[in-house]
Amino acid sequence: MVNHITHPLVQHKLSSLRIKTTKPKEFRQLVNEIAMLLTYEVTRNLPMTEVEIETPLMSMNAPWLACLKPALISILRAGNGLLEGVLQVIPDAKVGHIGLYRDHDTLQAIEYYFKMPNKMEQRDAIVVDPMLATGHSAVAAISALKERSNPKSIQFVCILAAPEGIKELQRNHPDVEITVAGIDQGLNKNGYIFPGLGDAGDRIYGTI
Repeated sequence: MVNHITHPLVQHKLSSLRIKTTKPKEFRQLVNEIAMLLTYEVTRNLPMTEVEIETPLMSMNAPWLACLKPALISILRAGNGLLEGVLQVIPDAKVGHIGLYRDHDTLQAIEYYFKMPNKMEQRDAIVVDPMLATGHSAVAAISALKERSNPKSIQFVCILAAPEGIKELQRNHPDVEITVAGIDQGLNKNGYIFPGLGDAGDRIYGTI
């Protein structure tokens, strides 16, 4: 399933991200704000229960999350740009990291780091990466997550996706829901999304 978020605020901020003259400071802030808005959507169906609490006036049964806080999994390095925004909405969430880089000749993902929180089998995992281009990094990250940590469920959250990346992720992991702010035309010969917004990691960290 692909959950394309077309909310006007998300779309306006995405358009601002695309502008080539947007500076790193503003770019980071926009990524942060989009991440917060996407998190609202991706956590909509977390299971709830009721617990008894004391308000200043009386006791009451109040809604409460019925599970451990989700695990936020950042695909390094660009995923950390989204991670900060998600943590503002779920500040008690546990955080894991998967380090991948793309071989520019084969466009395949190569892993160099993997670190997860405890009790992953009891947690819902939210994997974050700004771009879903070829889909190779997302597929590799989610495959490693399933094989080594086996979370209860996995959702993938990104800002921008190409149809090729969506197809690749769905082909390899049809159980993973994708939440995305924008779906673009496709990939160029170098495997970059177009019209796109450039390299998200470089623009977040000012390494252009």
